[in-house]
Amino acid sequence: MTVFKSRISTSSDAFQHNRQAMLELIAKLDELNGRAALISEKRKPRFEARGQLTPRERLARLIDPGMPWLTLGNLTGYLADNQPEERSLPGSTLIAGIGFIRGVRCMIIVDDSGIKGGAILKAAGYKILRAEQIALEQKLPFVHLVESAGGDLINYTVEGFVRGGGVFAGQAKLSKAGIPVITILHGSSTAGGAYMPGMSDYVVAVKENGKAFLAGPPLLKAATGEIATEAELGGAEMHAETSGLVEYLAENDGEAVLMAREVVDRLGWNTRCPKPERPEGSPPLYDPDEIAGVVPVDYRIPYDVREVVARIVDGSDFADFKPRYGASTVCLQANVMGYRCGLIGNNGPIDPAGATKVAQFLQLMDQADTPVVFLQNTTGYMVGTDYERGGMIKHGSKMIQAVTNIEVPRLTFMIGASFGAGNYGMCGQAFGPDFLYSWPNAATGVMGGEQAATVMSIVAEGQAKAAGTEPDREALKQQEAFLKELFDGQSGAFYTSGHEIDDGMIDPRDTRKTLGFLLATVWEARHREARRNSFGIARM
Repeated sequence: MTVFKSRISTSSDAFQHNRQAMLELIAKLDELNGRAALISEKRKPRFEARGQLTPRERLARLIDPGMPWLTLGNLTGYLADNQPEERSLPGSTLIAGIGFIRGVRCMIIVDDSGIKGGAILKAAGYKILRAEQIALEQKLPFVHLVESAGGDLINYTVEGFVRGGGVFAGQAKLSKAGIPVITILHGSSTAGGAYMPGMSDYVVAVKENGKAFLAGPPLLKAATGEIATEAELGGAEMHAETSGLVEYLAENDGEAVLMAREVVDRLGWNTRCPKPERPEGSPPLYDPDEIAGVVPVDYRIPYDVREVVARIVDGSDFADFKPRYGASTVCLQANVMGYRCGLIGNNGPIDPAGATKVAQFLQLMDQADTPVVFLQNTTGYMVGTDYERGGMIKHGSKMIQAVTNIEVPRLTFMIGASFGAGNYGMCGQAFGPDFLYSWPNAATGVMGGEQAATVMSIVAEGQAKAAGTEPDREALKQQEAFLKELFDGQSGAFYTSGHEIDDGMIDPRDTRKTLGFLLATVWEARHREARRNSFGIARM
């Protein structure tokens, strides 16, 4: 391996310009990350009046202090909830992420009952499903802190109701796979939501506040005429003493969290996974903070992706695979926090040689059981007569075949452009990477808005010429403006992240920490033994 020598001048005008533009995007991300918390915490007096902790206080007491926390879906729902931008809710009504409980890496979701009573909005439902999928694939105990008003009846759709059953199917699959599902019943869990605790392996419930029933008192009276109190129907005490739904009864939220921590501790989860034998990994020679100045916000401005890698990998030390062949596509081998990985990045569009190189590199990484990291910044595959004759379709296809079919973990970071089939060849969301995170400068689409507008104008002019007429120039001008807005309006990272096309958005300067956390997560999943059940835990 060779230690990379950076050519970046941190005092240059270009670096300072890049940094200022990136920091503005990061400031926007920080504001959006805090928006839901500000709204939710306004309800703190109501929680205190009921003797409760707020959702974020519950989470803070659940996870190990000082240990890493990786947020999942921090922008999910943003610009996708039919609200004006200033009122749009990033993250929806659910807090989700991977954190440590008594030293055990767990998937944790928390109903944000400070917002709309924790009702499961469309975006929140997606986050639960994705969290369950990750927990299943990565063998993470699934911990759910429940207090929810249930489904969003104001925006009810029948397809949402039907597909919502996937949440409970996900819990059943986790239990069958031997992955524990642990629920803390902090408040109400009504109607279909009652199956949240019902489908769990362990349930901790809080006295008086914790409730679970298929039909609350109003619905019960309307449906059958029966009159009953909430406590009689589905109070925590009743479920602990009579129905058997609850295993552990807590006096308050704080004690419930402590009980859940003990449940996780007694799983002996870490005894089923060896500790990785790896060096600690030295920090990069170049400060990760410099990434903000290395990468232009405008994807049309080129830069060497090796400059990014040098600020992510251990010791800024990596092996460059076939650097002179398919030179605009970069394949590297390195370590991140002691975990080995292959990295694929872009210094431009992908040509036939670059696609061939990636396909071979992926086969070698698969052979060596080495995870692959995709750093997406490409406008796509090369087009033109020479490239078509050179087998661009054929070579691009074998790259996509390799990306799809390798069996090692795949981790994707959207760090710039992601256009056309380049999104596919660099392991976009449809190809099922283990995790996919975006930078705030990323741009995704079939093509740029200007390209789309130009293409359609050329088509329209061709059609007019074939018909022996002149094209309507004013109509073409309006069409171009419409298409540019249509394509570019959906390509930005804040839009795509809000529309569930990634697992979250991160500060680019946190890429090394995020990647190290993810490599440790997928390593544990590949080395952990889970004891499968025949059909999941049946509640008695």
